[in-house]
Amino acid sequence: QVQLVESGGGLVQPGGSLRLSCAASGSIFRIDAMGWYRQAPGKERELVAVIGGIGGRANYADSVKGRFTISRDYAKNTVYLEMNSLKPEDTAVYYCNLRGVRGFWGQGTQVTVSS
Repeated sequence: QVQLVESGGGLVQPGGSLRLSCAASGSIFRIDAMGWYRQAPGKERELVAVIGGIGGRANYADSVKGRFTISRDYAKNTVYLEMNSLKPEDTAVYYCNLRGVRGFWGQGTQVTVSS
């Protein structure tokens, strides 16, 4: 059984920064892709960033390129999302994901960008 536990969400002012973490446990393989999705009220869940297995590259939604950075600690089975220059439109519940939309999901962590 796979479990994903997110942390690091919260309230931040526009222009601020947050770092999300997602610790994975269970049957995790280094070739597995891990990523972050988000869902704002009234909107569909969307991909924010994804990083492949060892040697895999990172891909980002156009809306976050240059502001967000995804990284991964393979020894700790943990994926991070460093979010800088946050905007009000980044407000959403952020979900950690393993192995794509048909894979596994975390419980979500709220990120609110507001003054």
